[in-house]
Amino acid sequence: MTDKISAIICAAGKGERAAFGKNKLLAHLHGAPALYHTLKKFDIPEIDEVIVTSSEFDFKEISALCAPFGYKVVLGGETRTKSVVNALKEVTGDIVLIHDGARPYVSEKLILDCIESVKTYGSGICALNATDTAVYSSYGVITERLDRNSLYLVQTPQGFITEDIKNAYALAGDTVYTDDSAVYGQYIAPPRIIDGERQNIKLTYKDDFAAPLPFVFKTENSGQVGFGVDVHAFGDGKHITLAGVKIECDKCLIAHSDGDVAIHALMDALLSATGLNDIGHYFPDTDKKYKGADSGKLLKEVIKLIKGAGFRPANISLSIQAQTPRLSPYIDQMIKRLAELTGVAQENIAISAGTCEGLGFVGENLGICAYAAVSIKKV
Repeated sequence: MTDKISAIICAAGKGERAAFGKNKLLAHLHGAPALYHTLKKFDIPEIDEVIVTSSEFDFKEISALCAPFGYKVVLGGETRTKSVVNALKEVTGDIVLIHDGARPYVSEKLILDCIESVKTYGSGICALNATDTAVYSSYGVITERLDRNSLYLVQTPQGFITEDIKNAYALAGDTVYTDDSAVYGQYIAPPRIIDGERQNIKLTYKDDFAAPLPFVFKTENSGQVGFGVDVHAFGDGKHITLAGVKIECDKCLIAHSDGDVAIHALMDALLSATGLNDIGHYFPDTDKKYKGADSGKLLKEVIKLIKGAGFRPANISLSIQAQTPRLSPYIDQMIKRLAELTGVAQENIAISAGTCEGLGFVGENLGICAYAAVSIKKV
């Protein structure tokens, strides 16, 4: 019989160290609330049930974020421990993963590794082996050195047999924990460590939100990189097309082709990384056969060009600047469509959407601008 897998996402905190004046998980990160990116990572077939904790103050907004995914939202408590206990009451799965909402860069692989560890060993705790020298300090002086080969930095998700972690928290009573593996280790058994990921950072300070798409370009995929930009002005129309997705709008983008600025910027970035000419060379706007052309089809031609040069796309990062329409509801569709067109895994595609706060060409609602950065690898 297949185990039912549940996940708890902790989002009931205040995130005061980030100094946003509100729950940091509702602050914007790459075009959407930070929590949205975390919620999206657990929307995979292997996860049967997701329960999200929220404070009473944020309950309405977090519930709205969770609604499209069908996730259940429960009230948290004054501490993380109490929030987890409240969520565990709603868990119906045989296995439960507990994850910090402030870790939006968790990968699908890490989630699946955690589940597999629980099935094999009864628990799975993501952790990184320390690479820096670690010491104890008292009154500003070093008092003891630790063996970094045995020192690990604990992350989430952390996975457990549901009944085990429920029993552990029941035995813990009112004791407060900041880490689920600690209560499990105290009352059930030594937790099993699995390899974490350096990209799986926890958003803690405001600077963590300001970093431009951290860890999108993974070391294993790094190679030649390229940059592209495109801009089109608005005209009269009923829709625009961005990253291959048709979006209803009271305007259109004026262009020789379909005006997909996102794909045009991406095409130039890919060609630039490969050392080839720009899109105007291969698809000139003076050629009638490209009048109203589907930019998705042109992107496929670019993929053929770079493969012919001995490369394949590895990572894609897009930033789309538009005062209108609101783009965040379409980002997932855009990522899926670009994955289909380029062969790049969805987890290696990032799209952010923003405005220019009323400033300049975009801010005055005269058009849309897109920037693309890519990495490519030898075939």
